[in-house]
Amino acid sequence: MTKPSLPDLLHAAVDAVGGTERPGQVTMAEAVAEAVDDGSHLLVQAGTGTGKSLGYLVPALAQGERVVVATATLALQRQLVERDLPRTVDALHPLLRRRPEFAMLKGRSNYLCLHRLHEGMPQDEEEGLFDQFEAAAPTSKLGQDLLRLRDWSGETENGDRDDLTPGVSDRAWAQVSVSSRECLGASRCAYGAECFAEMARERAKLAEVVVTNHALLAIDAIEGAPVLPPHEVLIVDEAHELVSRVTGVATGELTPGQVNRAVRRCAKLADEKVADQLQTAAEGFERVMELALPGRLEEVPEDLGYALMALRDAARNVIVALGSTRDKSVQDEDAVRKQAIASVETVHAVAERITLGSEYDVVWYERHDRFGASLRVAPLSVSGLLREKLFAERSVVLTSATLKLGGDFNGVGASLGLAPEGTATAEGDQPVWKGIDVGSPFDYPKQGILYVAKHLARPARDGDRADMLEELTDLIQSAGGRTLGLFSSMRAAQNAAEELRSRIPEYPILLQGEETLGELIKNFAADPQTCLFGTLSLWQGVDVPGPSCQLVVMDKIPFPRPDDPLMSARQKAVEEAGGNGFMAVAATHAALLMAQGAGRLVRASGDRGVVAVLDSRLATARYGSYLKSSLPEFWYTTDRNQVRRSLAAIDAAADDTK
Repeated sequence: MTKPSLPDLLHAAVDAVGGTERPGQVTMAEAVAEAVDDGSHLLVQAGTGTGKSLGYLVPALAQGERVVVATATLALQRQLVERDLPRTVDALHPLLRRRPEFAMLKGRSNYLCLHRLHEGMPQDEEEGLFDQFEAAAPTSKLGQDLLRLRDWSGETENGDRDDLTPGVSDRAWAQVSVSSRECLGASRCAYGAECFAEMARERAKLAEVVVTNHALLAIDAIEGAPVLPPHEVLIVDEAHELVSRVTGVATGELTPGQVNRAVRRCAKLADEKVADQLQTAAEGFERVMELALPGRLEEVPEDLGYALMALRDAARNVIVALGSTRDKSVQDEDAVRKQAIASVETVHAVAERITLGSEYDVVWYERHDRFGASLRVAPLSVSGLLREKLFAERSVVLTSATLKLGGDFNGVGASLGLAPEGTATAEGDQPVWKGIDVGSPFDYPKQGILYVAKHLARPARDGDRADMLEELTDLIQSAGGRTLGLFSSMRAAQNAAEELRSRIPEYPILLQGEETLGELIKNFAADPQTCLFGTLSLWQGVDVPGPSCQLVVMDKIPFPRPDDPLMSARQKAVEEAGGNGFMAVAATHAALLMAQGAGRLVRASGDRGVVAVLDSRLATARYGSYLKSSLPEFWYTTDRNQVRRSLAAIDAAADDTK
C-alpha cells in the first residue's frame, strides 16, 4: 500500500474538525514534515485563524515517531486533547492504517494525591498527620472545597485538577496534592497502585503524542532526571511564552515564612542539636530580611552572606540527620519525614546557589505588602540552557502567532540560544534552524486600523495622564463601548476604570481582579456596550470575536519597569558584550506584548476594528518602526478625527446587524 500524501492527510483532518483548509496551514504542515524528516529545527509564525494545531499535528502523526507537544495555556491543552487530537486520529486512522494513542502529562502537583486525601497531611506544629477534613469548618469555603474534593475523588478517572469544575482554591488543593519532592514513591506508598500521577506517566509512556506544558518541559530540561518519555520530535506551541516559563522554573526563592515552616516540619524528627542549629540560622536570616530593601544585589551583602551560609550548613546537617534517624512514635512517619526533607532541601538548594554566587545568576530582594520580603535568584539568561537541552538529539518545532519581531526571527531565536538564521559555525555546534511566516487568512489592512495618538504628551513614569484619559473617553464613546483596555500596570488600569466609570457611566467597565478572568471575559463578550480593563493576562488571554471587541486600547508601550532587577540585569549584560541592551531586551519584550495585544482585535474573518496606542513614542521615537513592524499590517493613521469617524461607522454597522 502506498503511503498517504500529506495533503490527503491534512484534508481528512480539516474535514473531521469542521474547519477550512488554508494556504498557510498547508505551507506550515509541509515545513514541519520537512524539519522532522531531516532532523532540523523550525520556527513558524502562524497568524490567528491559520489552524496551526492541525498544521503541526498532521505531519507529526504521519511520521510515526513519538511526539511531545508543549503548550503554555490550559485552554490549548484542553483543545488539543479533547477536540483536535480525537477527531484527527479518527480521521487519519483509515489512511495511516494505525490509530495513534495520545495522552496528557503534567507535573505531579496537578494530580490528586490519594495518600494525602485518605491519611491526612503533615502539619507543622505537632507530630504526625492531621485530618484536614475534620480541621476545616464544614461551613467555611475551605471546608466546602475539601468536602467536594473528597466526593470528586470517587468519581474522577484521572485526578487532574483542571477536570474539577468549578475549581477550588490553591489553599484547598495544596491539602490534597504533593510535589515530586514530597511524594513517597509508588513502591513505598499504600496507594501507589492507584496513584493518578503514576497512571498519567504510564499512559504517556504508551502514547505516540504526549501533550504537556512549558513548565514540565522546563523541569525535564533543568533537573536532569527525565520526566517526559523519550521522544524524537518536540513541538512547542505558544512558543513566545517559553523563555519566561523556563525562567520561572529556574528561579529560586527564600522567605522567612518558608524557612520557618521547614524548621517546624523537621523539629520533632531531627536530633535536637541539629534542629536548634537550623532554628538559630532561620532567626538570623529573618533579622537580615527585616531590613531588606527592594532591588538587585550586584554583590551579596556581608550580613546576608553569613546568614545564607549558616542556613545552608544547618539545612545540610538536618537533611543528613533526617535520612538516618527513625521515630516510630510519629504517625505515618515516612510521609511526615518526606515533606520535612523536601522543605529543608529547597532551603538548602537556594541558600547554596546564592552563596556560590554564579556570574550567570541575578539576585534581588522583593517586598510585598502582604507577604513581606523575599530573596530571589534567577538565571541571567536561559538561552544556553535551551540550546543545550532543547535542541540536542531531536527535531524541535516552535510556533506562535508572534515570533517575528522587527521583521525577522533573530530576536526570538537569540532568546532560545540560536545563532542568527543562516549562520554557519566552523565547529558546527549551533543548531541548524530556519524561520517561516505562513501569514494569516485575515486581510489586516481592510479589517483593522492602527491608530497612534501622536498629539498626546510623552508618558512619564507614574505621571498624571489626564490627556490620555480624555482620549480614551472619546474613543470609547465613538466605539459605543466594545473596548478592551490593555494597561501597562494594574494601577493604571484601576485609575482608568475609576475615572471612566464616573465620566461615562452608560458604558459598564469591568476590571481585572474584581471577578475571575473567565467570568470577566464571558460578561465582556455578552454585552457590546461593556468594556474590559486589565493588565498582563489580558494582553494574551482574550479571544472575543465579533462586535463586543472592536477597539483595543494600549495605554502605553509596555516596556519592562526600569527597576525590574532581572530585565535591567539582562539589558546591562547585552551592553557589556557590545550589543544594544535596550533593543535586545526592553524593545523585544515590548514588541512581543504589543503583537500579542494587537492580536486580540481580529479573531475572525468578519471582525473590524481599531487598535489604539495612546503613546506618542510609537510615532516619534526611533524604535517606533521596530515596534510597528512587529504588529499585524493594519492600516495606519495618527489622525484622531479619522479614527473617531471609523469607530462610529463600525459601531453603526454592528448595530445594524443586530
